[in-house]
Amino acid sequence: MSDADKYRTTMRYISLGTQWMVLLIVAVWLGLKVDEWIGWKFPVCLITFPLVALGVSLWQLVKAFNKPKK
Repeated sequence: MSDADKYRTTMRYISLGTQWMVLLIVAVWLGLKVDEWIGWKFPVCLITFPLVALGVSLWQLVKAFNKPKK
């Protein structure tokens, strides 16, 4: 494996981690805002939104890794 391939692989995983962190932060923030807007005592959206976001992102990750490399 050349240095360029190692760099490309490293950057791929760094970008994936960054995307997951941003996705979770946005999902939690959106869940908080929706729960405040609805006015429920139990934080349904705060729990549901990050779980749905993780499920969708894991599905996209599996789809991306099953593509053949060019």
